[in-house]
Amino acid sequence: MASHQVVVIGASAGGVESLMQLAASFPADFPLPILVVQHVSPRATSTLPQILQRSGPLAASHAVDGQRVMPGHIYVAVPDHHLLIEDGHLIVARGPKENRFRPSANALFRSAAYAYGPGVIAVVLSGMLDDGASGLWTVKRRGGVAVVQDPADAMFDEMPRNALGQVNVDHVVPLSGLAPLLTRLAQDPAAQVEENHMSDNEEQRLATEVQVTAGQRLPLSEWLKLGEPSTLTCPECHGALLKVQEGMLTRYRCHTGHAFSDNGLLSYVTENIEESLWNALRAIDESQMLLRHMAEHYADLGDPQTAEAFLDRAQEAQDRASQIRALVVQRSAQGRTPDHAQNLTTEDVHSG
Repeated sequence: MASHQVVVIGASAGGVESLMQLAASFPADFPLPILVVQHVSPRATSTLPQILQRSGPLAASHAVDGQRVMPGHIYVAVPDHHLLIEDGHLIVARGPKENRFRPSANALFRSAAYAYGPGVIAVVLSGMLDDGASGLWTVKRRGGVAVVQDPADAMFDEMPRNALGQVNVDHVVPLSGLAPLLTRLAQDPAAQVEENHMSDNEEQRLATEVQVTAGQRLPLSEWLKLGEPSTLTCPECHGALLKVQEGMLTRYRCHTGHAFSDNGLLSYVTENIEESLWNALRAIDESQMLLRHMAEHYADLGDPQTAEAFLDRAQEAQDRASQIRALVVQRSAQGRTPDHAQNLTTEDVHSG
């Protein structure tokens, strides 16, 4: 049976702390390359490789396009670029975002699964939302090993919980047990390797999606093979979305390549609703100011009846604005800090 060939890790909010602890626990002779996607702002200057190299015995660096992977080395995705792997070499690409993220854990996991099948060990660490769940499903489908940090042990438990809810994973471990587990899997891989369970259609879809993430454009005929047409449109480019079903997991991809899980799509649409409400509030406030100005103008002209009519309209606008403001404040109170903002703060703290 084939040996394991690569470890791929996805993390988001709280991920820097998790990765630091993990890096500190690896043995110096860890035999596999380790590829890491950590969500950060696209405008961030990432110092994560330096942080991880200081934390443990393994060398770490940002991924370089075309670079050949080496055992016992940690390769970190560059901000605003997907990290993929093919034939033992890294691909660093600015392909379409997935769930508004670039890099995306899903993209890394899928490419590794396509390149190495049963030779992949994939790990989901702390984070918000559900990046990694779809890619982890693909890893399992092609016979690889799926590992998830125990949600009770994670600083942010949504990514681990979503992965557990949608994928039949092989191992759920606290962070303290992760390096020993990965070391055992890497040193005795044959007993862990399973068979590829993907159909020919699934294999073709996987190959196509890896190409799209790498930045290749699809003919419309090839895009239509990815899934079933939906009534939804892409919030990034407003193109039509195809619905892709993976076991219990539903996700979407548009013809330009943007991809969303159902949770990711809902999160984006919800944010757009709030933004639209703020824009409506601004417009109503501006109309109210203009109406009061016109009322003062007609009052100065000695036309109190017209002035009063404008004041009545201004009061109506003020009442509408109060209703919208209350709704926006209520939605904001129920909202959460965006995932990428949380991670930028986390990495900035550790990079000093």
